[in-house]
Amino acid sequence: MTSQDPTNPSPFDAEPRFDSVEELRTALRNVDYLSDEGIAGIVYLADRLGKPILVEGPAGTGKTQLAKSVAEVLGARLIRLQCYEGLDESKALYEWNYKKQLLRIQATKSDTEGQNWDEIEDDIFSDEFLLERPLLEAIRATDPVVLLIDEVDRVEVETEALLLEILSDYQVSIPELGTITARQIPMVFLTSNNTRELSEALKRRCLYLHVDYPDMEREKEIVLTKVPGLTESLADQIARVVRSIRQLELKKAPSVSETIDWARTLVLLGVEQIDAETATGTVNILLKYQSDIQKVVKEFAAEQKSFSRGGILSPEA
Repeated sequence: MTSQDPTNPSPFDAEPRFDSVEELRTALRNVDYLSDEGIAGIVYLADRLGKPILVEGPAGTGKTQLAKSVAEVLGARLIRLQCYEGLDESKALYEWNYKKQLLRIQATKSDTEGQNWDEIEDDIFSDEFLLERPLLEAIRATDPVVLLIDEVDRVEVETEALLLEILSDYQVSIPELGTITARQIPMVFLTSNNTRELSEALKRRCLYLHVDYPDMEREKEIVLTKVPGLTESLADQIARVVRSIRQLELKKAPSVSETIDWARTLVLLGVEQIDAETATGTVNILLKYQSDIQKVVKEFAAEQKSFSRGGILSPEA
């Protein structure tokens, strides 16, 4: 069984990664992630407090990108656990390489007939036969890592309980090896699209951050940062049209990533001024449900004059 060496500092006593909220915000901007003070503040506090961050909000608002950008700022390795229904311990934490173990048993029996089973067992239940999954990989890492647990709302309650156990103490017990304690406390991001309610216990363990669609000015700044060759005038039109579309009752509103894709499309097409015809011809870049497309196209047709103001609704709406 492994335990914390009293001569070594606790991983909870690590030096802070960021000196100030403003420094972090500037660093994120330098890797093209435009955070507001609230986002940067939560990341800063999570580092200082050694807590995971639960990031909730609509799909496509930059939750996953936040973790990737923090990893880039830190020069850290990103370890990603993509959650899905049916995810279990063997895919999230660890499993044994059973095929390799069986081959070793067969080889050992043929080489040394009558060898003590305890010796064989000690051999096959060692690191050589252990398959690390993302959670164990993050705990055992000696280099700087950021752990991203993506779409945690997709897992069952049992897997959520496993996550809670690991994130509470940053250690895991493997019956054959003992307790493995983290050598450092990684930055941890859990993202959720709110498809189901997470347990109160998991929420209490984390700092909470809600990332919503950006306001019009921030979205304009985002597309200008992400899309080379985009003019400020076209970026302003794009932000206004997308803002107007999100005000409609849709099955799924355009995400920030889809706004960026639309901006790239318009630049590739050489568009300088968005009119109803252009918007109608490219709306499938923004929307992925036919019922939404039909509803928005009707609005485009009914509000053609508004395109001179950069949106299908008036700027004051």
